[in-house]
Amino acid sequence: MPDARVIPLHGADRPAPRTAPPSRPRMEQVPPPADTAEPSAVPESPQWERRLADALAFLRRRITGDYQVDEFGFDKELTDNVMMPLLRPLYEKWFRVETIGLHNVPSDSGALLVANHSGTLPMDSVMTAVAVHEHHPANRHLRMLGADLVFRTPMLSSIARKTGQTLACNPDAERLLRGGELVGVWPEGFKGVGKPYKDRYKLQRFGRGGFVSAALRTRTPIIPVSIVGAEEIYPKIGEIKLIARLFGLPYFPVTPTWPLLGPLGAVPLPSKWYIEFGEPIRTDQYEPGAAEDPMLVFNLTDQVRETIQQTLYRLLTQRRNVWLG
Repeated sequence: MPDARVIPLHGADRPAPRTAPPSRPRMEQVPPPADTAEPSAVPESPQWERRLADALAFLRRRITGDYQVDEFGFDKELTDNVMMPLLRPLYEKWFRVETIGLHNVPSDSGALLVANHSGTLPMDSVMTAVAVHEHHPANRHLRMLGADLVFRTPMLSSIARKTGQTLACNPDAERLLRGGELVGVWPEGFKGVGKPYKDRYKLQRFGRGGFVSAALRTRTPIIPVSIVGAEEIYPKIGEIKLIARLFGLPYFPVTPTWPLLGPLGAVPLPSKWYIEFGEPIRTDQYEPGAAEDPMLVFNLTDQVRETIQQTLYRLLTQRRNVWLG
């Protein structure tokens, strides 16, 4: 209700205005939101419990068959949860692999990775697959093309299929490339992996260039890959041809430790590795049907081979020590 008194507009008798003291806002304690609470206030399960839960869930899916494989037999879940953890210590602690140029590998499209082959046993292909999966930003899987011997060997054939490998033939390679996969090929084959130690880092013949034809037909880039370090894991100083013929093997190697030391001789020597992924060689700039031009296929094959060879020489000149890098 307003004041009924008459207040003069002018004069000394006008009372001074009454000013109320500023009111102090009432402070209330508001609990912080749940997402900004202190870490100690949010209970977290120990890491070992999470790992155990993941392992049990994985086993349940394997037992019940609740997992998928693609048309080639590739089991992504088995590869990620079993094979990669087994290979990781060998990659990180034993060979101490360093990668160069992984940014040249595409994140979401197909490409053909072509590498040199060596080491008596094909460890270089396996370590390249680990490098692409563990250190590429997209954690991609490398679908490797293997020799007939791999798929004729009991148990090894099944493991190869489940980890994404397939037979080294153009139809399979082209289907994978058209599907946007990374495909790895080692065109030296057994000539490269089984060459004597005295010929280390000297590239052998790259076959007829079938990998180039596959890249041309699918218009996918070719990425030269150079691997240093694999030559020293099993230095091959000889071979026993009689045993190789008996078991249908391309060679039976003799190294400073095998077969002299028996099973212990099968342990690879801990050389220091470098894997360099070179700049992509484009194939989409050629006309359709370019894969049928033998001269073009030969020139591109020679270009890839020469690129890898020169990169190997450069890496070797930069390496100070076989074991320490």
